[in-house]
Amino acid sequence: MVRDFSVNILGLTKGVHPFDFHLDEEFFKKYGQEVVSKGNFTAQVSLDKRETFIEADFKIEGNAHLVCDRSLDEFDYPVSVTKKIVFKYGEEPGEISDEIFIITHDQHKLELGQLMYEFIALEIPMKKLHPRFQNEADDEEEGKVIYSSGTEADEEQTIDPRWEVLKKLK
Repeated sequence: MVRDFSVNILGLTKGVHPFDFHLDEEFFKKYGQEVVSKGNFTAQVSLDKRETFIEADFKIEGNAHLVCDRSLDEFDYPVSVTKKIVFKYGEEPGEISDEIFIITHDQHKLELGQLMYEFIALEIPMKKLHPRFQNEADDEEEGKVIYSSGTEADEEQTIDPRWEVLKKLK
């Protein structure tokens, strides 16, 4: 059975209401497997319902099960996310910004699963490297060359003579 990751807001009284979710492989099957297909997370969502809006505080922690782009080894990538979303009441449902959504007064539920999936997916690096390659990744970010077939001086001395003739044409 796939768990529902929505919250019934119609019956909520004004004030703070905590909700706890467990996000596992079934969660990722339901919301998407493009970026993360496996993982084990706990999500704590605190909804603060007020007269004109609902403020949602998300705290998600756990490990995403990823595959290294270099070695194809599987590894767990730790993820910790803290986000705040505001659901404002309005006439037409929509999205004003990444943090502000418009909902109608007669909306029964808030679908939180898709938001939690997106928060986790945004924390996953574009280049997925196993932790044993982390030092090399740090070197690449600093602009250092990791692999080289020779020195720059060697490359300059072995210029094809045909290029020398073309340079003289300038």
